[in-house]
Amino acid sequence: MSELALDKSTALVLIDLQKGILGLPTVTPADEILKKGVRLAEAFRARNLPVVLVNVAWSPDGGDLPVGRADLPGPQAAPPAEFSEFPEELTGEGDIVITKRHWGAFTGTELDLQLRRRGITQIVLGGISTSIGVESTARTAWEHSYHLTLVEDATTDTDADAHAHTFDKIFPRIGQVATTDDVVRLLDS
Repeated sequence: MSELALDKSTALVLIDLQKGILGLPTVTPADEILKKGVRLAEAFRARNLPVVLVNVAWSPDGGDLPVGRADLPGPQAAPPAEFSEFPEELTGEGDIVITKRHWGAFTGTELDLQLRRRGITQIVLGGISTSIGVESTARTAWEHSYHLTLVEDATTDTDADAHAHTFDKIFPRIGQVATTDDVVRLLDS
């Protein structure tokens, strides 16, 4: 296991900490995850490091909903606009907002462009849902050669086994697992 480190050019990316997702029944209560996300965002902003808030939304007619055959398909209609809104306490001036239409934040968005133009080499990642949006984003970030720090206490899922599998089996292979305290301490050093 390597020593936890943060590059000088690190961005915080928070996945789906939006009103509709925060209302889901999660393993760790969503309000706790939101508090950790707010703490991380404030720490990054205080050091003039980018904060990226990612939400999921679809057009009102649902024309951009994911299609395909699945045993457990996703939404069949677009949720109301407020579903995708961020809580006021999470947002800050200068944040980068990325709206995705699939699980991962890189697919069909300008996330990679926004990060690369700012010289970002590392991503600190958290949000909801561990095994879906967060894991999909982490895998693509790794494939794009970003260094990754996955913040376990700022991430949760609707399924305890899925959360545990991702943090025990997947994330240690593509990045470093940390806590909010670990990240804030590294930012202070």
